Amino acid sequence: MPDDLVIRPATADDLAALPALYLHLNPDDPAPEPAAAPGILEQLERYAGSAVLVGYCDGMPVASCTLIVIPNLTRGGAPYALIENVVTHGDYRKRGFGRAVLEAALERAWAHGCYKAMLLTGSTDPATHSFYRGVGFAQNKTGYQVRRPV
Repeated sequence: MPDDLVIRPATADDLAALPALYLHLNPDDPAPEPAAAPGILEQLERYAGSAVLVGYCDGMPVASCTLIVIPNLTRGGAPYALIENVVTHGDYRKRGFGRAVLEAALERAWAHGCYKAMLLTGSTDPATHSFYRGVGFAQNKTGYQVRRPV
């Protein structure tokens, strides 16, 4: 892990700073209402092991991902993990921060007994795919999604 990066689960105190980081993921996405954000974080944390992991450098959040540990009735009851919203601030890329946050998410997933961790990316950039492979992810399944009609 880079020496100047501190990774920890987000708390309500982090919620004001995270929307600026998320602009580096999806610039057109609206942020949740500030009054609603603490409740959303609390809801996410109800799943044991789940967290928004945030990497801080220079006093600001520079990398983050959301880890959801999902209970499971197969695989002997072992849960699985979903990683979403992987982002690194544009000015802090290529320094190992994104990798460190993903590795922290995987460590947390394994510590909570997950038998696998998965993520999806909508990126077609070969560098993004190479990044995920470099962290240990394999592109060996077909992903599908459907979005709620607007």
